[in-house]
Amino acid sequence: MEQILFRHNRPGRCVTFDEYRSEGGFAALEQALTGMAPGDVQQVVIDSGLRGRGGAGFPTGKKWSFVPREIPGRYLICNGDEMEPGTYKDRVLLEANPYSLVEGMTLAAYALGVNHAFIFIRRGYEQAAANLRRAIAEATEAGLLGDTILGSGFSLKLEVHQSAGRYICGEETALMNALEGRRANPRAKPPFPAVKGLWGRPTVVNNVETLANIPAIIAQGAEWFKGMGRIPEAAGTKLFCVSGHVRKPICIELPLGTPLGEIIDEHCGGMNQGSTFKACIPGGASTPFFTADHWQVPMDFDTVAKAGSRLGTGGIVVFNQHTCMVAATLNLISFYARESCGWCTPCREGLPYVEWLLAEIEAGRGSEEFISILQDHQKRLNYAFCPLAPGAMGPVEGLLKHFMDEVREHILLRRCPLGNHTCQS
Repeated sequence: MEQILFRHNRPGRCVTFDEYRSEGGFAALEQALTGMAPGDVQQVVIDSGLRGRGGAGFPTGKKWSFVPREIPGRYLICNGDEMEPGTYKDRVLLEANPYSLVEGMTLAAYALGVNHAFIFIRRGYEQAAANLRRAIAEATEAGLLGDTILGSGFSLKLEVHQSAGRYICGEETALMNALEGRRANPRAKPPFPAVKGLWGRPTVVNNVETLANIPAIIAQGAEWFKGMGRIPEAAGTKLFCVSGHVRKPICIELPLGTPLGEIIDEHCGGMNQGSTFKACIPGGASTPFFTADHWQVPMDFDTVAKAGSRLGTGGIVVFNQHTCMVAATLNLISFYARESCGWCTPCREGLPYVEWLLAEIEAGRGSEEFISILQDHQKRLNYAFCPLAPGAMGPVEGLLKHFMDEVREHILLRRCPLGNHTCQS
């Protein structure tokens, strides 16, 4: 299978600047700066069908088109604050090859008329950050970054910013607050970042994987990229990180539209010995569960949404037949309750209450009333200030939709049927 993002990877080490260039690296940038107008670059990205790989799946070129070109001082931010449980694709990508991101950001900045860009990367990704700083220095020395790149008159300053942490920093407006040195709370929308973002200027925020696709799209063309998908509505490849009860946990690049079962069986070696597939998180910790009924679902944005979940980041966490789905959901909700920034009441108060309800059910102290309260909170947390709380309720939605019998079994037996928890009252 033809690779885009992992094309330059070397076993066990990071590709070098010279190796990347010898394999066509930065050729797309040279092509754009010497023969394409900024609007031409944007149009190729629009035509390619590239959608954001950070979770939302919004069309990338369309997002760029919202930026008013008459306002000076525009910014581009790469969101590398990868803190979704089960998701580690950006780390794998940057530890193997930081150059595609550097080139992709330079192309995006050229298309947007941006002269100052930032890579916002989570604390703990030390090797990835070091690789990026080295790549920026090498590209600058080679005349591929900095002032009048390749003599074109276009200039770009690219900086790496390591976050102090917290999941909320992955929300684009909270990220901008953090980058400005303020508390990482989300901002009200509107105004949207494309109009009023970083330091009040028009700003585009794209994910690491999204931007790393740009060089190949410019070099090979929109139709080539669209043809990479396995189904007509899919465009390009996707990095899937698979963990859990599989023989071979892996981060792998596959065409969008690859069926879920094929990813697990063929690329992960199937389930662990003695295990059978019970469920999975298909797109990171904030997505509703899939079950064996979804084994043949093509893993693409629209097809996964039609099946009742979200492709999200492509972080697939697999559960076997011995997994208590109440406990699994409780584990996820505990993470989100802890990571709430506390800015709004639904998230600050609602998530700890949902956590308590699930903990009581798991311990055998729940009642039938708890189910209706969870269903009510599933709706009401959609009114939170930002997407954190609605996303956090994704696993709860999947639990109540696919594993209601298991929830009720906890309540009727007054214990976890798959564990040792019992009600002592």
